[in-house]
Amino acid sequence: MTTDIEIRSADSADCRAIATAHVESWRHAYAGLLPEAYLAALSVEEREAMWRSAFEQHPDRLVVASCEDRIVGFAAFGPSHDRDAPPNRAEIYAIYVAPTYWSTGVGRRLLLETLRRIQAAGNTAASLWVLADNERAIRFYERAGFSVEPQSRKSIEIG
Repeated sequence: MTTDIEIRSADSADCRAIATAHVESWRHAYAGLLPEAYLAALSVEEREAMWRSAFEQHPDRLVVASCEDRIVGFAAFGPSHDRDAPPNRAEIYAIYVAPTYWSTGVGRRLLLETLRRIQAAGNTAASLWVLADNERAIRFYERAGFSVEPQSRKSIEIG
């Protein structure tokens, strides 16, 4: 477990580092799960614009993990996007950690802080989506108490 990690609210200056962590983690986590060409074409600049827009709209829904003044992971959350979700259910949109910080406790700390903020906002439940073949992520969330709901599977097109 890494102890010198700070979990805090993101600020606008973090958007580039969030985008870098996002692209880096996707390229490692989804290798073999998503097309190689798609992963190679991921753009830090495009992700930065996406995260800057998300931050500007809802700055309270983005947290970062930093170590020695470097962003090593982030989480985003908010209301559930599922049409049938009750109003008190939030959704964890993303938790990504730079691969060099995998299995150090950073992801767990991001998850715990995200769940704390979700509950503080008055939500009583949280859901998230994971690629069906992403066994590492599924194990991570199952250890935290989430469970796979096979009936909720849906197809998406990426790339």
